[in-house]
Amino acid sequence: RHTRYISVTGVQTCALPIYTDTKKIHEILLSILKAEREIDRVKEHYWGIGVNNNNIVQYIELISLGILNYSISHPRETYRLAIQKAVPFIMIAHNHPSGNCKPSAKDLIVTEILKNSGKVLDIPLLDHIIITEKEVFSFREEKIYF
Repeated sequence: RHTRYISVTGVQTCALPIYTDTKKIHEILLSILKAEREIDRVKEHYWGIGVNNNNIVQYIELISLGILNYSISHPRETYRLAIQKAVPFIMIAHNHPSGNCKPSAKDLIVTEILKNSGKVLDIPLLDHIIITEKEVFSFREEKIYF
């Protein structure tokens, strides 16, 4: 089976399925960041990750490229591709260029809003992942809202 994900250079095909393992997602997102222009690597990136019933990633979409410490996240943009591709679940992820993986107050609010939006759309939010170059934080693994 092949799993497709969207990177900064377009749609690419991977040889192996990508499962919703936090460490693998972290590695993939870091490789996407490293492919960015150097000037954009220090900006916050906000990704939507579509997941099928077998917990295999179907796509990774850059939803928003923000500034140094902020990116825009809204349910409309977050769920748009999930609806178009008819995936049953999503995950969201973003980076903290500061190097601190701790969720901000805004991260907590956004997670709750997107979790509630997913309930309305019947596309549950499986996790919210925050990455830095060296660390990864999973709301699901820390049992925050999940």
